[in-house]
Amino acid sequence: MKYRLLGRTGVWVSEISLGAMTFGGKDHPIYRTLGGLQLDEVDRMVGTALDAGINFIDTADVYSDGESEQLLGQALKQRRRDVVLATKLHAPTGPGPNDNGLSRLHVMQALEDSLRRLGTDHIDLYQVHNFDHITPIEETLAALDDAVRQGKVRYIGCANLAAWQISKALGVSALHHRSAFVSVQAHYSLVSRDAERDLLPMVQAEGLGMTVWGPLAGGFLAGKVDRTGVVSDEGSRRNQDGFAQFPPIDREHGHDVVDVVRAVAARHGVSPAQVSLAWLLAQRGVTSVIVGARRLDQLAENIAASDLTLTDQDLAELDQVSALPLAYPNWIQAAFASARTPR
Repeated sequence: MKYRLLGRTGVWVSEISLGAMTFGGKDHPIYRTLGGLQLDEVDRMVGTALDAGINFIDTADVYSDGESEQLLGQALKQRRRDVVLATKLHAPTGPGPNDNGLSRLHVMQALEDSLRRLGTDHIDLYQVHNFDHITPIEETLAALDDAVRQGKVRYIGCANLAAWQISKALGVSALHHRSAFVSVQAHYSLVSRDAERDLLPMVQAEGLGMTVWGPLAGGFLAGKVDRTGVVSDEGSRRNQDGFAQFPPIDREHGHDVVDVVRAVAARHGVSPAQVSLAWLLAQRGVTSVIVGARRLDQLAENIAASDLTLTDQDLAELDQVSALPLAYPNWIQAAFASARTPR
């Protein structure tokens, strides 16, 4: 396993990290379809990940209504010290009107609840899970800064925010000398390269870490669904309609991408999933790619992507088939960029 610095923190995290969305929720209407793993299965999953060198595990308080955090805490036990532990807050965790969002009230309560479920006295990376359009960012950042000063949180980060929202937050933190976001968690894959338009350039400019969720687009990039919608692996959690819904992708474009992914995989004698993950690891600005699994063989396959080095030809072919058209103002800035290059 290889390790990369998490932004400018000086903390090394594994370039493949374990996502815990598949933990728990056996009877949950949504999470049971994502995994529904129980304690014995979670124990094996976490043990396999740690033994392979993974030291970065990501969960959220909303996953399986808190059961993911609880099971993860039980599985870590004496190995808690070996892990950079990340969780998130924002989504509803109860029926009350204040059981969600990023108000000081909810931040403080959600933090205590996560600490209790995880069975730990601190969270290494505490992330806001989404944007709260009601609560001023100043209030949220002040509450998170208090948590850092209290020693209950080591670093703070964010997920699913727009580049301008993150930039504003960084400015507010700097203005008031408060703890600032050190990382961004974003959706990014060969069939979903929107992050390249604004998020990735901002991440690189600000020196933030970037962790990637949904790197296989819900399993689509594992190459187990053909153009007719036939699923070749009974263990695949979605049919083709499911792939098209979350995360949303252009299905026809996606199949064109998968065709090239399969060709590259055949050249290396590896799986399409490994190629898709290796492509992400080759992108500038990416710190760690979060993988989730329902089975140990899936996890082992994903971890092996860390050992795959794609050639320049591989990367060029994958880039060409998956490239997005430039969006404004990117295209006009690109058009004038050459004028700033000395001849």
